[in-house]
Amino acid sequence: MTTFFDFDKIFQDFNKIIKQLQGFNTTNPELQSGKLKGRWNVKQIDEPNIKGYVIQGRFFSDQPLKPFDPFTPNNPFERRPTPQRSLKHATSTSKEIREPLTDVFQENKAIKIYVELPGEEKDNIQVNVTKGKVEIKAKHFYKMIQVPRNVDVEKASSKYNNGVLTIIIPKDETILEDKKSRITID
Repeated sequence: MTTFFDFDKIFQDFNKIIKQLQGFNTTNPELQSGKLKGRWNVKQIDEPNIKGYVIQGRFFSDQPLKPFDPFTPNNPFERRPTPQRSLKHATSTSKEIREPLTDVFQENKAIKIYVELPGEEKDNIQVNVTKGKVEIKAKHFYKMIQVPRNVDVEKASSKYNNGVLTIIIPKDETILEDKKSRITID
């Protein structure tokens, strides 16, 4: 019988880590008393598509360490002043154009492309197929996908359901000329 995990080894490693943490706790009286020096900032994030907390803190001092610079003759672990800026996080505006997540499958007789376009309306999605390229435009998304040149753009079809656009482009070995076709979304 094959064992995927050696649970005895895993539990031994956990016990080692727990003992190390307990040793750290006993050697630091600030931790035992619950009065650890330092400064902690907690900011709640509650915006569209972004939920959570940003926690930023420093142990034992209000001043963060300076970045290490091997060419500085001073102590490399010298403290630097706390920046005066507030905590900021990356935000995305609803007007921003993003690249959607895609999956491309090349099968024997067709190429299937799955594109995630959450929150888009079917009427706002445009799909253009040319030899070697599939262009997907939407209100908040844009993507150009390279495909083989031996596709039949006239028989391409697509369907949009629950935020996922499915594009099926049949392969055709006899087609040699370049054509461009805009396909309608079902």
